[in-house]
Amino acid sequence: MRALVLSDTHLTAATVDRMPAEVWALAAEADVVLHAGDVVDPAVLEALGERAPVHAVLGNNDRGLERALPERLELDLGGVPVAMVHDSGARAGRARRLRRWFPDAAVAVFGHSHDPVLERDDEVDLLLVNPGSPTQRRRQPVHTVAWLELAAGAVADAHLVEVGPLAPR
Repeated sequence: MRALVLSDTHLTAATVDRMPAEVWALAAEADVVLHAGDVVDPAVLEALGERAPVHAVLGNNDRGLERALPERLELDLGGVPVAMVHDSGARAGRARRLRRWFPDAAVAVFGHSHDPVLERDDEVDLLLVNPGSPTQRRRQPVHTVAWLELAAGAVADAHLVEVGPLAPR
């Protein structure tokens, strides 16, 4: 199973066309899209959903989506238990905190900081994935998403993908 992982898109119905072209292409190749919050507008999920099934969690900027999106989500993808939350809290203690929140997860997907993270914490046996943001890089040099390949109950591949810049108006 191939999963496109993104977060913090911060686009509206009027700006969804500014999503970097690579994101649409990756979504079309994916078996599933995971959005770790700050969708801002359902139009983003609808556009992604035209390319692949979408699972998303509620972000702190997702006003009006409280009934549509859960704060936390646990999925089985390709036999791999995957957990999602928008804000994982402070960097210090993050892996242990995510392990407490999601005791059965093999992968924890989160967003909020716009800082891409792809690291395995062997102490708590958890792959931490923050895809960064494809639209608001903040202090990062590039816009990013993440790509996961899950098979036979294991993560076969996980990497960050540089995308962008934003499509022109």
